[in-house]
Amino acid sequence: MREIASTLLFDTAGRFLFQQRDIIAGTTEPGKIGLFGGHKEANETFLECIAREVSEEIGINLPLERFQPLTVYEGIDVEIGGPIRAEFFVARDISLSQMRVTEGCLVVANAEKIPRLEGRLTAYARLALKAFGIDT
Repeated sequence: MREIASTLLFDTAGRFLFQQRDIIAGTTEPGKIGLFGGHKEANETFLECIAREVSEEIGINLPLERFQPLTVYEGIDVEIGGPIRAEFFVARDISLSQMRVTEGCLVVANAEKIPRLEGRLTAYARLALKAFGIDT
């Protein structure tokens, strides 16, 4: 079973911070706009996973308590098939000036812009946004 953790990130102005995925071999949904996050390792919890992934992908070490649970998806992996458990979180007040995005490109969007991104969003970004109360 694939196990992933992802997070909706917000900057200090309340804007969404997304990751436009690289277009390289092995990347699921290349070029699409998704959430920061990744695969759970060995014995770590989903919360530990998202904290590690955020640190690796944006260069900011957020304490575990900064991540609030949003939703859980367990079922068939809509990206690559097979079983998956995906846990989604929310973290706020991220300083853009401290971010160093190491994978893909940063996309900053106000809530009003989200519907215009619809065709470019990953399946799991759409799922998290819906759980957050934003229809895409």
